[in-house]
Amino acid sequence: MIHALFYAPLDFMGRHATRFLFGGVLVGLLIPPLAELLRPGLVVFLLLPLTLSLMRLDWSAFQAYARRPLLFIPIIVFLLLICPLLMFAALLPLGLPRPLMEAIVLMAAAPPITGTVAIALILGLDAALAVIAMVIATALVPFTLPPLALLLLNIEVQMSLVEFMGRLALMVGFAFAAALVAHRTLPPGWLKENKRLMDGSSVLALVLFAIAIMDGVTAKLMAQPGYVILATASAFIANLSLQAIGYTVGRYVLRFDQAAALTLGILAGNCNMGLVMVSLADRAVFDMVVFFAMGQLPMYMLPGLLQPVYRRVAALQS
Repeated sequence: MIHALFYAPLDFMGRHATRFLFGGVLVGLLIPPLAELLRPGLVVFLLLPLTLSLMRLDWSAFQAYARRPLLFIPIIVFLLLICPLLMFAALLPLGLPRPLMEAIVLMAAAPPITGTVAIALILGLDAALAVIAMVIATALVPFTLPPLALLLLNIEVQMSLVEFMGRLALMVGFAFAAALVAHRTLPPGWLKENKRLMDGSSVLALVLFAIAIMDGVTAKLMAQPGYVILATASAFIANLSLQAIGYTVGRYVLRFDQAAALTLGILAGNCNMGLVMVSLADRAVFDMVVFFAMGQLPMYMLPGLLQPVYRRVAALQS
């Protein structure tokens, strides 16, 4: 009975992960009351995919990267500093609405989403690189995002650094602790045997997050469809541009292999706009929030659309 109710559906979602991500992200727009209902669970929906990904991580690969800490200095500088500077320079002459421009630059300044680890696992890329870069970037972003926001956009981010760092440390620490407990308590081979089940659970959490962040966006779409369409198109262009830049930097500057270079592209393009919303507090006008919400569309749709491309490029000779 339990297997039929929980295991079978999650296993099915794991086997069709990219399709669920592609279609599920639209549910929040189509069913606004559901988005409002799920919004209080945003933190949980962010944390669950990270925990599940850490449980499945190849720790030997993680340790190999951890022994080369200097490798991550250029990666973190690229993700947290170079990406927003490049985006600001590219957007400056375009004349976009000010809230939209601010939101795009802040997106580029944010750390990678926790879901990049799950995406890397689903696509067969470098999950160890993804999780280390995501964790380090998330820990450092309170030191980089506020001064960048003030310098580039004249926005003073209203947040307590100690409180924000404490929240991040609690979230990431909980995920690591839960993954460690799982490794020590689950029967040998359980994780491998239930790979698709865990994929499905990650996909479910990612979709629930995407639904929750759409709260209020449907009403905006009905009132100002032109702005929402512009924000959506900008989100796709920004995501793809950052992915292309990340892959190029990884492949030709840092000399990564194909899988690692693609992973850096995914890290650069898929940014944790939820953390930006928290850090901005009441300074984020709703037009900015709309972009953060519509920015979920490329993050959840592109892995499915581009999966054949990712795998073909990853298979190329390094």
